[in-house]
Amino acid sequence: MRKLIAVSIIVFTAFAASNVRAVQPDEIMSDPAKELRARDLSRELRCMVCQNQSIDDSDAPLARDLRLLVRERIASGDSDSQVIDFLVARYGEFVLLKPRLKPHTLLLWLLPPLALAAGGFALWANSRRRAKSAPAEDDPLLKLTADEEARLSALISRETPPEKSA
Repeated sequence: MRKLIAVSIIVFTAFAASNVRAVQPDEIMSDPAKELRARDLSRELRCMVCQNQSIDDSDAPLARDLRLLVRERIASGDSDSQVIDFLVARYGEFVLLKPRLKPHTLLLWLLPPLALAAGGFALWANSRRRAKSAPAEDDPLLKLTADEEARLSALISRETPPEKSA
């Protein structure tokens, strides 16, 4: 019974820890709707220190400053797009975890599907090449003539099985 309780506590702690974010209690807005907007925006913005996390997940001081800035802009009445535009103007497109589709980010958006298409084409071309180079079953070059078959039979019949040494 104690083992079951211990395992339950460990599992509960693991699941509870996965929902913990870096947002501090003093950052949370009093209006739940505005806080929800701030959290949603924070998940779209990259931590400039961690670079692989959103500011919602990061404990870095700069991420905290950005979270506070987002909340400040929301409190002043900015829309979500205005907050994003403000941060992009201040920090550049890199602040977005999902970059916008623009001419200078076109390669970033098109490279994965182009690489996938190139890989598919390479597999198709390779299978075609292998199919062409594979010999056909009725290829006359693979069949022995009657004379060659007779010589092969004579060679096989002359061979004696090797003696087993004890």
